[in-house]
This record gives sequence, C-alpha cells and structure tokens, in this order.
Amino acid sequence: MELRLLRAFVAVAETLHFARAAESLGLSPPSLTEQVQELERRLGARLFIRSKRSVALSDAGKLFLDELRPALAQLDRAEQVARLAGRGARGIIEIGFGGSAALSGVLAQAVAAWRREHPEVELHLHEMESAPQIEALAEGRLDIAFVRAPVTTPPGIVTARLRREPIFIALPPDHPLIAEETISAAALAGEPFIIPDLEAGMSFHHHTLAVAQRGGFAPRLAHRGRDLIAVATLVALGLGVAVVPESLCRTLALPGVTYRPLRGAPILADIVAAFRRGEAAPATRELIRRIRQFAGEEG
Repeated sequence: MELRLLRAFVAVAETLHFARAAESLGLSPPSLTEQVQELERRLGARLFIRSKRSVALSDAGKLFLDELRPALAQLDRAEQVARLAGRGARGIIEIGFGGSAALSGVLAQAVAAWRREHPEVELHLHEMESAPQIEALAEGRLDIAFVRAPVTTPPGIVTARLRREPIFIALPPDHPLIAEETISAAALAGEPFIIPDLEAGMSFHHHTLAVAQRGGFAPRLAHRGRDLIAVATLVALGLGVAVVPESLCRTLALPGVTYRPLRGAPILADIVAAFRRGEAAPATRELIRRIRQFAGEEG
C-alpha cells in the first residue's frame, strides 16, 4: 500500500472536499481523485459516498480512517526520530529565527561564539515567524527556535528567556504625538494599529492589546504586516501606529517613522530560545547548554 494513497485518503476524509484536500497536498483535483479511486480498487471497498454536491465517508471509509490515523501518526514519529538521529550523527543543527530576533543581536550573541569553537558543525538557518517555528520544532524540522514571546508551546518544548526589553510606539510622519517625549497609552485610543500577522495573543499582537488595556480602550487593528519590519514600513506609509521593541528603534531607521517610549511602568517584550526537552543529538545538546548559559547572563 503506497503512502501517497493513504495520505490522499486522509486529506479527503478530514475535509470531505476534494478541491480543498488537493490544494493541501499540492495536487490537482483530478490527480487526487485518481489516487482515491486507485486506493478503493486495491482495497475492494468504496471509501466515500459522492454526489454532485457532497462527499461523505462510507462505513468502510470510517473504519479505515479509524485504523489508519494511529498508523500514520506512528510512521510520522518514526520519520522524526530517524531525521533527528541522522542530523545528530552528521553534526547538523537546524535553527529558526524571526527577523526581530536577528535585528536585536540576540541570535548572533547567543550562537556566534559557540560556532567559532565548533567549525565542524553545520548550522542551517531559517527565517520564519514564531508559530511556524514552534510547529517545525515540534515536528523535528528545527532543533532550536528564536522567537518573540509570548508564544504557545506544545508538550515537550521548553524555552529560555534571552532578552527582555521595553516596548516603544512607532508613529507615522507628521503625527501630533511626535511632539511628546513619552506617550500615554490613553492618547492612542482611536488610532489605527498595525500588528504582525500572528495568531491572537502572540508576540506583539499580545503587547498591542496590553497597551490598549492600559489606555482603557479596544484597539482598532487596521493593518497587518508579515513581521515587525513590514509593520514599521506600513507605519512609514502613514497607515497607522504600531507597538515595537526597543531594539527595532535602534536598528531600523525608516524615513518618517518616529519612535517614542510608553509613559509609565514599562511593558516588557521577551525574546526566547525554544528547544525540545531531553534533546538527544550531541551537537544540538551542547549548543542548547551554551544558550542556557547566555540566558542566565541576560535573564
């Protein structure tokens, strides 16, 4: 039984929609239909009840799905174990990072010295947003992730805080609040806010809500940017204000954008390193140990 046929069946069974399932698998709908039909021929059973308007699992399809899901989950776990073991034996470490973590200098500070001491280890770097990094870490595609907190982590993933910094407000050109040395949260009521394209409650989406809560208003989330650099660019275009980390103010000078600290007790933003608890690969384990030392110095 070919794995591609089994995954094709599960995709259709979970969506009950051939076009959406085909898109998730990167196939054309006719190709997916052929794979499902081939699987039905091999099994000698009809797995779906199809009409012009709907798709439903047959009784055989329901039973097959119940048996297949744990088998595929076990196969995925076996694949992850083999991938991790292979990387460990070859001395390869897959590292994810967000743009703001790189701009803050934390990534270089936490890793560069260790890299000079271990030139035989290959570091593969991948720029990704926080949620995809955590997902890739849990699936074994990454070994270490540098992300902005807060971020939701699944069981088995732990974090170490590397840096804590206050947030600032990024103002567009000619904004009246530029005249203020510090900005009251209440003064931002009614402003259009630009936020990173993240899940609700994560990273600077969370910090934007914290500013609004302090100011006693519900924020108007007007625009989203792929990351904090894109957010600052949208501010420069005059589309709104944004909550950003202090390190971005030091490293990203955009024409027309003015950064001001928030008045009152600082609202703090963290950068954390995330990794698997009980990492087995020797090279990765050693780098994690060094990162934990760095976290102790900073935190």
